[in-house]
Amino acid sequence: MLYQRSSALFEEAYKYIPGGVNSPVRAFKSVGGVPLFMKSAKGAYLTDEDDRNYIDYINSWGPAILGHTHPEVLEALKLQAEKGFSFGAPTELETEIAKYIVENVPNVDQIRMVSSGTEACMSAIRLARGFTGREKIIKFEGCYHGHSDSFLIQAGSGMATFGSPNSPGVTQGTAKDTLLAEYNNFEQVEDLFKANPEQIACIIVEPIAGNMGCILPENNFLQNLRKICDENGALLIFDEVMTGFRLAFGGAQEALNVKADLVTYGKVIGGGLPVGAFAGRNEIMNYLSPRGNVYQAGTLSGNPLAMRAGLKTLQLIKQDPEFYNKLAKTTETLDFEIGKILNEKGIKHRINRKGSMMSIFFDVTSASNFNEVNNSNIGLFNNLFHQVLKQGIYLPPSGYETWFISSAIGDTEIDKTLEAFRNFQY
Repeated sequence: MLYQRSSALFEEAYKYIPGGVNSPVRAFKSVGGVPLFMKSAKGAYLTDEDDRNYIDYINSWGPAILGHTHPEVLEALKLQAEKGFSFGAPTELETEIAKYIVENVPNVDQIRMVSSGTEACMSAIRLARGFTGREKIIKFEGCYHGHSDSFLIQAGSGMATFGSPNSPGVTQGTAKDTLLAEYNNFEQVEDLFKANPEQIACIIVEPIAGNMGCILPENNFLQNLRKICDENGALLIFDEVMTGFRLAFGGAQEALNVKADLVTYGKVIGGGLPVGAFAGRNEIMNYLSPRGNVYQAGTLSGNPLAMRAGLKTLQLIKQDPEFYNKLAKTTETLDFEIGKILNEKGIKHRINRKGSMMSIFFDVTSASNFNEVNNSNIGLFNNLFHQVLKQGIYLPPSGYETWFISSAIGDTEIDKTLEAFRNFQY
């Protein structure tokens, strides 16, 4: 049996963990089959419990931008671990990484560390409501901002994988304050503001959507969101849990030249350890407790292990002025060469790419919103997933997810990936 050890481990996990996994998309329910249980990772590769190696195009859903267990990050983490795992008290290290981020990211004066992207987005929404004195928010179909109640209204990613646009347990009272619009459809946003005058606290958006696949903003979509927020006294929140420090050091704000009022982070700033953060201008961030009255707290916020790994990761990225150009070039090569192979096979497809994020959609010519993504051929993606997996290529186990490319991917990994696509039979 190909994945014998993983099969046995999944069967055992199913007895004690709901669905056998601690995050739904890991269950392979969208693509079918047995989820792989990993035991180690290094550079561009994952190794499963059956000792099979895979070129990794998930990279822990984004944070392993340098590849896995980068030696300098690992050494920094070891040194920090010897000093203590967690204190529940302030550390100089928290200020050090906060200062490093504030000095290098546009339009950010202060940053508050938390422990996950969900927590960051949830807290940013609360802060926006506290700052504006309003209750309603606008989000977009297919954008996922974590599993807080306010966000599980037509969420993407794992929710789309399971074919459920909402989650039981989300109350009608909560749902009524979340207003939905189609991604890239600014007219719907205008209509929502007209229908809810002086009631909308904020718009929250993935500037490059990553939870319905990689979807790019079109027709000055983000610029128009900025403008309408300014005109109506609402805040614009960029969920940069995926794009922050991945598209550019200043994230989507820098790469797309659009300023947000609040930005949420995760992934890269922990160097692979659990972390999240939200940041913004002084006038907004000063509303946070203990300085202001908007309450937010977290026992493990600013965990020293995550802060040390994250700071070292950011420093390594910053030291290389060509880091993002090289990463984008790798992704561009994959995009072009995979597209060429699929064209030669006569497979209708669309590849979306920005920086080091990309996705493939089958049997569509456009993928600019959740409805168009839902029209893509998920069955064909699932077929591709399993065929290349057998050849040692680990893609996201859902057609609704984004590939994340690491700097550890080189010519050898690209060649092996392209060979797997050449062998794809559909």
